[in-house]
Amino acid sequence: MDCGIACLRRLRTNGFLAFMPALLTQMYFLSYQVIAGFGYNLNMAFSINNSRRFSITIDGIVQGVGFRPFVYNYAVQKKYKGSIRNTSTGVAIELESPDDPYDFINYLQNNCPPLARIYSIDIQELSLKGLSDFSIVESADEEGFTHVSPDIAVCSDCLSELLNPADRRYLYPFINCTNCGPRYTIVKKVPYDRPNTTMSEFTMCNVCMTEYQNPLNRRFHAQPNACHKCGPKLSLLINSSELNASNEDILKTSIKILQQGGILAIKGIGGFHLVCDANNQVAVSNLRERKRRLNKPFALMSLDVETIGQYCEISQTEAALLNDRRRPIVLLAKKNQSKLPFEIAPNNGYFGFMLPYAPLHYLLFVYHETPHEQNKNFQALIMTSGNISEEPIAASNEEALSRLSDIADAFLIHDRDIFTRIDDSVAKIHNYRPIFIRRARGYVPESIIFTSIQEKFNDTIAVGADLKNTFTIMKGNKAIVSQYTGDLENIQTIDFFMEIIDKLKSVYKASPSAIAYDMHPGYHSSKLALGYAERYGIKSFAIQHHHAHIASVMAEHDLNETVIGISFDGTGYGTDGNLWGGEFLICHPGWFERFAHFKYIPLPGGEMAIRECWRTAISFVRDAANGSILDKERFLDLLDSIGFTQKYSAPKIENILKIIDDRRFSPLSSGAGRLFDAVSALTGICDINTFEGESAAALENLLFGQKGTAKESYQFLINNRNPYIVDFSPMIKDILKDIMNAIPVETVSFRFHNTIIRAINVVADIIRCETGVNIIALSGGVFQNRYIAEGAFQVLSQNRFDVYFNEKVPCNDGGISLGQAYVLNYILKGD
Repeated sequence: MDCGIACLRRLRTNGFLAFMPALLTQMYFLSYQVIAGFGYNLNMAFSINNSRRFSITIDGIVQGVGFRPFVYNYAVQKKYKGSIRNTSTGVAIELESPDDPYDFINYLQNNCPPLARIYSIDIQELSLKGLSDFSIVESADEEGFTHVSPDIAVCSDCLSELLNPADRRYLYPFINCTNCGPRYTIVKKVPYDRPNTTMSEFTMCNVCMTEYQNPLNRRFHAQPNACHKCGPKLSLLINSSELNASNEDILKTSIKILQQGGILAIKGIGGFHLVCDANNQVAVSNLRERKRRLNKPFALMSLDVETIGQYCEISQTEAALLNDRRRPIVLLAKKNQSKLPFEIAPNNGYFGFMLPYAPLHYLLFVYHETPHEQNKNFQALIMTSGNISEEPIAASNEEALSRLSDIADAFLIHDRDIFTRIDDSVAKIHNYRPIFIRRARGYVPESIIFTSIQEKFNDTIAVGADLKNTFTIMKGNKAIVSQYTGDLENIQTIDFFMEIIDKLKSVYKASPSAIAYDMHPGYHSSKLALGYAERYGIKSFAIQHHHAHIASVMAEHDLNETVIGISFDGTGYGTDGNLWGGEFLICHPGWFERFAHFKYIPLPGGEMAIRECWRTAISFVRDAANGSILDKERFLDLLDSIGFTQKYSAPKIENILKIIDDRRFSPLSSGAGRLFDAVSALTGICDINTFEGESAAALENLLFGQKGTAKESYQFLINNRNPYIVDFSPMIKDILKDIMNAIPVETVSFRFHNTIIRAINVVADIIRCETGVNIIALSGGVFQNRYIAEGAFQVLSQNRFDVYFNEKVPCNDGGISLGQAYVLNYILKGD
C-alpha cells in the first residue's frame, strides 16, 4: 500500500499531554496499528523517557520481494541501529533511532519495493539497548503465517541482462531477481527462504552466492537466484519422428519445430503450455483436434502490444493491463479483418492475448544465433494450458510426458520443480476497470483484507461450487482465495482440488473450525466438504449459491450492510429445490430474502438441455404460447416457421413435449443463462454449448461493430408478489415475429440485451421503493457479458443507485467460495 501514515506526535491520556514531565516515571499502554494502509488500531507500549528503541512487526507480502534490503539500505543511510528478519508472521524489525518512528513507518509505506504489500504494522517501544549497527539476521520459523508473493513477470532489468551478450546471464531462461520471477509456485512452506523452496536442490556458485548475500545487490535473498553454471537447465525431448530437428541447440531447435508447424509442450512457471505458431492454420487445427477442444478459444501470446494491435482493438486501459507485471490473458475485441485463423476463437468476438512473462517466452520470440538480430521469430503463438480438456494443467515432467504425448511433437522441459501448479489468469476491462474471468497466476495467493472488521474471523474454509472451482481460507481479517482449479467433473481435478487445499492450509497454518459449501446436493464440492467436516470433526454449513455470489461482492468491497443483490447465471440450487439463476435478492452477509426472479421454465432433459440449447428454446416458445400444446400441429407449424422442425425433426420435438411437464426429467429453472441459450438457439446463432457460456458469447459477439439499435428493446411482464416474477414470454413472442420477418439477428441480439438491462433497472427500482435499500451488488456469470455489465452499471448509476460488482474475484463461480466464506463467518458470529 502506498498510503501515508498520519504521525501522532502528541498522545493524550486523561486530558494530560503524554510528554508532560510529571508523567515521565509512568508507563502508558497505547496502541497504534496501521491496517491495509487505511485504518489504525493501536498496540504500542510507549515509555515516556529518552529511550527510542522499537519493535516493529509488519504483516503483508514482505518476503522474497526485496523488502529486507530496502529496509536495510534506508536504515544504514539514516544511521539507524537494529536488525530485520523474516518470521512466520511477516518481518520483524528492531530499531534504535533518535527520530520519530512514524517517519520511518511513513517511508516504508510510501517507498516499499514494487512487489511488496504492507497490510498492517504493529509498533511497541522497548528499553534502549545501545546497538552498534543495523543487520539482516537469520529467519525465524515461528507460529503464525505470512503472505506469499504471487509469481511475477520478468522485470526490465533482468530482461535487459537476458538479451545482453556481455552479461553472464545472457540467454539464461531462469533469470530473476527480488523484483520478479517465481514465488508461489516454488515455495513449500514459510518463511520464504531458499531451503523452503524447490530451488533448494541447486547450490549457488560463488558469484551467485555473493549477489545473494549482498544487501546492496538486486538479487539479495532472491530465493530462485541462479545462473548458467549453477541453476536449472533446459532439455528438449523430441516426440515425433516426422520433425526435421535435433536437440543440439535447444532454443534454435525449439523455434524450428514451431516454425515447421509442430506442437511444443513447454514447462513454464506454473505448469505446461501447449504451443504452436498461431499463424499456421494447420498447426492450430491439429492442436484443437489433439487436445479434444471443440470451440473453446485458445490463449495467444505476442511479444509486444503493437503486434497484438494488428489483431485486436486495444484501449489504453487494456494496454496497461497487458503490460501489468502479473501478465494476465486479456480478452480484447477482434479487429474486423483479423488475419489470425478462425479456429483460434470460433464464433467469438474476443481474442485472449498475453505478453511474455517468463524469460523463456522472450527467447522463443527473439533468439537468433546472431546476436542483435531484430526480426521476431513469430507474430503470435498459441499458448494454451498443457492438459486434455477439463483436466488440471500438467506440472511435472513425468506427468506431462504421460498425459501430453498424444498432443505434443516435442517437450521443452527443465529441472526446476513446480510445487504448486497454476493456470494463467484471464481478465477483461469493464467500465475502465479490470474484472477477472479466471483468477490465478500473478494474483494468487494475495489476500483480500476486511478493514471494517473489528474482531478477527475464525479460521474457516469454503469449498466453492463445482464449475470454475476455487476455495477460500479465512484467517483473521483476511481471505485467501485459491487459484482456479477447474470443473470438478473428473478424478484428476478433484485430486488437484484436495492437493491445493492441503498446500494452502500448510503455508497459511490454517486450522479451520467450520466449512461452507454449496447447497446443491449433487455437487462434488459439497460431498467433499461434508466428508472433510466428518473427518476433522468440524461444523459444516450449506450456503445458497446466489447469496454467495452477492456476498462475494460484499466481501470485496467490505460491505456489511443490506444490499440489493442481482445475481444472473445459468444454474444454482434454490431453497425451494428448483434451479435458480435470474435472481433479485435482499442480502446481508448473514442472510438473504428472494425478492424477485425470472419466471420458471422447464429444462427438457435436465443437464442435456443445458448443453443442447434448442431444447430450452422449445420450452420458452411453448411457455410463450401460454402453455397450450393441444393443437400440436399449430405448435409444430410455429417451430417450422423458424426452421426448428427441419433442423431437429418433428419426432425429436414431440419427444421433448412429452417430458416437458414431468419434473423427474424436466426440472424448473429461473436461470438467466438458460434465457440466453434459448434466444441463441432461436436465432440460429448457437444451438449446442460445447463449453459453458458458448451461446451467450455468440449472442454478445453479434453486437461488435453494430450501430443504430442501441435504444430498442422488447416487452416483458412483472407479475405476482412475494416474490415478483419477471416474465419474458412477450419478448419471446416478439423475437419469433422478428425471425419470421427476417429481421437481422444482430438487431434481435441488441433488442434482447437491452431488454435484460431494462428489466434490471425496473425491478431494482421496485425493490428500492419497497425497502429503501439503495446499494446494488451485481454478480453471476452473465455479468461477464460486457454489454450487459456496462449497460446495467450505466442505467443503475443514472438512477442514483450505488452500484458494486466483482473486481478482485470473478463474477462467475470462481468467486463463489469467497462469498461462502464471508457468509459463514457472519453466521458463526450470529449476525
